[in-house]
Amino acid sequence: MRKRISVAALLLLSGLSPALALTQEELVARIQAAGYSQVSDVKSTAEGTTAKAVKDGKQVHLVIDSGGQIKQRD
Repeated sequence: MRKRISVAALLLLSGLSPALALTQEELVARIQAAGYSQVSDVKSTAEGTTAKAVKDGKQVHLVIDSGGQIKQRD
C-alpha cells in the first residue's frame, strides 16, 4: 500500500525547509499576502531569510523562518 508524501514532507526529510524551497518571487508574494509592501533586501542568513518591508506606513525588518512563518524583528 502506497502513501502520499507532501512536497513539504519530502523537503524536510531531505534536510531542506519549505521556506528555502521558495523562489525569491514566491517569497515576496507570500510576504505581500501577509500585508506587507515595498519588500526589499531579501537575504538568506543564519537565522533564516531576512527582508525589509513596509507595513502600516512603517519600515520593518522581517525574518522568515524555516517553517515559512513571517516574523517582525525589532
